[in-house]
Amino acid sequence: MIATFYTANIQLEHRIGLRGTVLKWFTSYLTNRTFSVMIGDFSSTIAPLTSGVPQGSILAPLLFYLYMSPLGSVISRHNVHFHFYADDIQIYVPLTLGDSGALILLQNCIRDIKLWLSQNFLHLNEDKTENTVFSPDSAAVVHSLGALAPACTGTVRNFGVILDSNFDFDKQIRSVVKTSIYHLRLLMKVKPFLSYADLEKAIHAFIILRLDYCNALYVGISQSLLRKLQLVQNAAAQLLSNTPKFAHITPVLRSLHWLPIQYRINFKILLFVFKAINGLAPPYISNLLSVYVPHRTLRSSEHLSLVVPRARCKKWGERSFAVYGPRLWNSLPPELQAETELAAFKSTLKTHLFRQAFGI
Repeated sequence: MIATFYTANIQLEHRIGLRGTVLKWFTSYLTNRTFSVMIGDFSSTIAPLTSGVPQGSILAPLLFYLYMSPLGSVISRHNVHFHFYADDIQIYVPLTLGDSGALILLQNCIRDIKLWLSQNFLHLNEDKTENTVFSPDSAAVVHSLGALAPACTGTVRNFGVILDSNFDFDKQIRSVVKTSIYHLRLLMKVKPFLSYADLEKAIHAFIILRLDYCNALYVGISQSLLRKLQLVQNAAAQLLSNTPKFAHITPVLRSLHWLPIQYRINFKILLFVFKAINGLAPPYISNLLSVYVPHRTLRSSEHLSLVVPRARCKKWGERSFAVYGPRLWNSLPPELQAETELAAFKSTLKTHLFRQAFGI
């Protein structure tokens, strides 16, 4: 965060609406700060710190978000969709071949973003700025981007997930598998020194969490890629349970109470749907779902069913949360759909998927 304390106070009071004791509390946090530089046993003289906040402090992310919040109104003026996360800015627009209007909006928006950043003591790192096009015919769309075309790449990284223009997730899966195998080999070496409980924690921390990270995006990926993830989970289960390499893995997964990869993906999607229905998800997710209201009273009217919209493109549309989520939700038993407590829903849902996975 590179911002003067004075500017921060002005924003807190006039743009955010903080006043009185709360504003004084923030002011006391931002003022009368000093710093020095230490190298080994030597340190510089203490100097006043007129901008910024301590790195790693609790309030630093919040203050940076407050400082960046006016940029949202700058982007909104161009009717461009955007997301903020700390210092990460994502803007996106729908493009149509032959229609330059959206492209002009995007270019004007980028220009105003650079202007706002420069006026507020910030800098857009163009070396880390990535452009991409998500389309079945991405090459044709990229060719029509004009000045933005040279900066377009086939893949972009978003919160550690590698997104490709066709949403195949081939590079993402390869990356997950490669990193997971690397950690599995390390765990094999230290296994003799770990208790069962510690080894289980390590496998969950280094392998299972990596397989589960953003796995809701894997809806509709090819079976070959899905199998690669499943083989990693199988190897982790074998390591934990001392199972021979060529032994049947299904009983091992069942004994460990591990859902297979496909069911873990469905679990994540259904959890998002539950949160959206019960007001626990942000609006941009909740607005994608609509509760089905029958034209006349039926016996099934008591069930909380969702509208499954039609998808124009099978490869892309049916993989979207707006389509796949409601379809998966409508397949749940009525008693599971009627659950309103998050903890109870997660427990019951895992039991339901566990029975489906292992035919219990």
